[in-house]
Amino acid sequence: MRWSARWSRAGWRHRSAASSAACAGADRPAGAGAEALVLVLALVLAGAAAECDAMLIARFFGAAELHRDDKLASVRFLKPFCVLSTCHANGGFADHLDMVFNHQSCEPVGHIIPALHEAYRQPQRYVAGLVAGHGLEGAAAGLATAANINTLAVAEETYRDLAVVALATAGVEGGAARAGDPASYYEYDGRFELRGDIGPATPGTINLIVLVNTPMTAGALVRAVMTATEAKAAVLQELSVPSRQSPSIATGTGTDQIAVAAPAEGTKPLTGAGHHCALGELIGKAAMAAIREAVARQNLLVPARQCAVSRLIERYGFDVERLAEAVAAHLPADVAAMLRDNRDVIDRDPRTVALAAALIHVHDQVRWGVLPAACWRESAAELGAALAVAVAGVPARREAYRAALAERLAGAAGDGPAEVVVQALALGLPDKWTRTADMLAAVVARE
Repeated sequence: MRWSARWSRAGWRHRSAASSAACAGADRPAGAGAEALVLVLALVLAGAAAECDAMLIARFFGAAELHRDDKLASVRFLKPFCVLSTCHANGGFADHLDMVFNHQSCEPVGHIIPALHEAYRQPQRYVAGLVAGHGLEGAAAGLATAANINTLAVAEETYRDLAVVALATAGVEGGAARAGDPASYYEYDGRFELRGDIGPATPGTINLIVLVNTPMTAGALVRAVMTATEAKAAVLQELSVPSRQSPSIATGTGTDQIAVAAPAEGTKPLTGAGHHCALGELIGKAAMAAIREAVARQNLLVPARQCAVSRLIERYGFDVERLAEAVAAHLPADVAAMLRDNRDVIDRDPRTVALAAALIHVHDQVRWGVLPAACWRESAAELGAALAVAVAGVPARREAYRAALAERLAGAAGDGPAEVVVQALALGLPDKWTRTADMLAAVVARE
């Protein structure tokens, strides 16, 4: 059905749960067990929402509405839209859609639903069942996630007559990776083969829906996807989100999805959405704002939380406990006990974090070929000494720290940045608490 016929209505039609289920069931071929399973799953997931009215969250441009029905957040078009999406059902370019949605299909960890595998294999039937189960009608493209749909973030940017809205859910503490990292699976002939050299992908997805208030050419829609993707990578870089597949900063997750939508009719279509265009600026700002809010709500991932040595070296396999134990292994028992009792204070000291960040960045520059490999150990000793001074508060010990680190680096097989951070902390901590004790003793003696 073309636009002129479908858009004669002013609003959205809802069907009862019973009629929706009957309609969905009428499309099912006899004996199609897997297909029935997909429909059952979709209807069960939608069941709670079908018993209550959808909640209207917002209206955009007088052309689209955001609704939330339990675990389904849907953008419903009030007039024709052109959509470009990564969706398995109705993905790619589409000009016939009534909505795009973001659906929380499961919980992030340990929520095993066998029918989800069939839903992946039969996305059209799954989407149709999900839409019907929520009492809706029309063609849809859907994004799926395990992130809490209630953490959906909405950001809007405007300039003159342009407006852009970005809607995001985001979880990055499981499946984050960097472009070019080793893959988990090999897909061929409808099959997915687990790669032997790396484990399966872990949960984590960034879903982004971008709405623009003015028509765009097909090429501009593609460019909008590029701009929004760059915005996503920029947020992860700024937050130092680690890849789970390599010792690098992540640029996304393995299951990220996106949909960009613009009106099909109206003013002359815009032709660009890159950095030099106002539209591209708005897309970048809105996408970044929505993703920042989404990861903050889903993962408590905010700049202040990332100000920690353990967070910076997380991509090398550390957390705060492992960092403390690695440092404690080089300390006398009494100093190690003090560290364990005060590990968060040490881990989050801003000066210490700053120098650890500098050391890690230099190592990245060496890995990327910007700096020659030959300068790494010397630079690591210098920066490690500065880190030890920041911990100890004894600038006069800088050369001693540098010499000790240089000696250890010269004979060490493991000279990565995390190891240097551990060694530097181990050098500085004994002097830190000795200096504190000496200062207090001197004050008491003067009394």
